[in-house]
Amino acid sequence: MHVIKKKTLIEFWQLHPDAEGPLRAWYRDATQAYWVRPTDLTESYQNVRIIPNSRAIFDIGGNKYRLVVHIFYPYGRVYIRFIGTHAEYDRIDATTI
Repeated sequence: MHVIKKKTLIEFWQLHPDAEGPLRAWYRDATQAYWVRPTDLTESYQNVRIIPNSRAIFDIGGNKYRLVVHIFYPYGRVYIRFIGTHAEYDRIDATTI
């Protein structure tokens, strides 16, 4: 998959150094994957939740952070829509962000 905007992840882990390892691992796995449908995610990740509007939520760093992505399955693109703490996540609508 082509992940669009790694810079968002980098900026986040610069503020939260404990997130760097898990986010690097997620990025590596995502760029080596090719997800055709949502079930491809759930087969590969136990910590993913599929939500409406082609979005997926990943628990990162032992469920300390949340990563919301928008996946364009036919084009093999993953857009990072949000990365933050649980408190920050609680203030957004993951289906529209």
